[in-house]
Amino acid sequence: MERKNAWKTYSKSDEAKIESLCEGYKDYLFKGKTEREGTKYVIEKAKAAGYISLEEALKKNKKLKAGDKVYAVCMGKTIALFNIGKKNLEKGMNILGAHLDSPRLDVKQNPLYENSELAYLDTHYYGGIKKYQWVTLPLAIHGVVAKTDGSVVDIVIGEDESDPVFCVTDILIHLAQEQMAKKANVAVEGENLDLLIASRPLKFKKDEKDTKDPVKKNVLAILKKKYGIEEEDFISAELEIVPAGKPRDMGIDSSMIIAYGQDDKVCAYTSLIAQLNVKNPEKTSCTLLVDKEEIGSVGATGMQSKFFENCVAEILELAGYNSSLSLRRCLSNSCMLSSDVSAGFDPLYANCFEKKNAAYLGRGMVFNKFTGARGKSGSNDANAEYIGKIRGILEKNKVYYQTAELGKVDVGGGGTIAYILSLYGMEVIDCGVAVLNMHAPWEVTSKADIYETERGYEAFLSEA
Repeated sequence: MERKNAWKTYSKSDEAKIESLCEGYKDYLFKGKTEREGTKYVIEKAKAAGYISLEEALKKNKKLKAGDKVYAVCMGKTIALFNIGKKNLEKGMNILGAHLDSPRLDVKQNPLYENSELAYLDTHYYGGIKKYQWVTLPLAIHGVVAKTDGSVVDIVIGEDESDPVFCVTDILIHLAQEQMAKKANVAVEGENLDLLIASRPLKFKKDEKDTKDPVKKNVLAILKKKYGIEEEDFISAELEIVPAGKPRDMGIDSSMIIAYGQDDKVCAYTSLIAQLNVKNPEKTSCTLLVDKEEIGSVGATGMQSKFFENCVAEILELAGYNSSLSLRRCLSNSCMLSSDVSAGFDPLYANCFEKKNAAYLGRGMVFNKFTGARGKSGSNDANAEYIGKIRGILEKNKVYYQTAELGKVDVGGGGTIAYILSLYGMEVIDCGVAVLNMHAPWEVTSKADIYETERGYEAFLSEA
């Protein structure tokens, strides 16, 4: 059952649509490198498409009806969009669920120090990374600093061409004999992923007595002047270290995109566009973009929180459903695509894959009946009947799709938010885009797969 390469069938019109979609996607990748920035981007697009905030709807006691569009935000890091359909909400919704967070380095709460006249920020890596991949790269700082007066300072340093960038250093090959003898997982240790940020000492006045750590003091002087930030303000900061630079077309044929954070922003963006493109749906369409998936979907902004359930309860109340059972019926009767990426087949590492059940770049959106590890541990494992229904929708709309597993059975595995939504009793399956270099600072996707995935998501929201 080898699937066809979608590129072989595209017309000039199709190729123009692919380029238009992917230019928008690259813009999103650059502007939404963090979950906060991604949420802001989605809000802007949603408002432009006629969505109003749930907060505003509640304040006005707006009675929701078919055609109304509402979004809800949790702590600026998670967002849910609802396009109210014609059918009774107790019959369920069609839901797309992706995540906005990506592996990165987080700045610790007491991070700034000087060592040998170099200033560093101490970091803690977030999500599953190969630590050695994060050294010697140009890196940027994104995030917020919350001050005690209630003000919040937005920080982005390293993305403008006039900005400085930062890096994590590595030992030169000439002195790396000991390092090269280590296993890859300890060649660079987590506590050595500290960010080099400065080397120029502050020039002290003649009468100053405290001349210790002059480089650190110069950093603090710059932060005070440019951002009004004191060292104590790091305690209430969320600063993320990500690769600096814009997404780029990849390949001499410009058929691919290389960028940071495509797991899972590629599915978040295609879900968003599908949600905005669907007009007057029969069933209410919902796109849910969450935080913290890379560390187990925990916390108030992760999928395991009650945020989504509470949002749906509020939507039902505004739509006139007063029974306590309405929420349970709505969720259990819903259908969901857990929009997350899959491992693209890499022929240079073919021994990690089972070729008949691998995802190939250019062959369309990827469905994973189950994820998990080894004996399907932690898996959702979608129902055959549901997969048959989805196949019918995709084939009717001539969407290219393929099925895959995440590598050989005993090689490894991974998880998504699918199993969490399935706890409501709804039908759920994982599907998204195949990615090369997954969880590396720069990941690779096929433009054809991005296009087919958006088309597939749109067909699902309209017809499931």
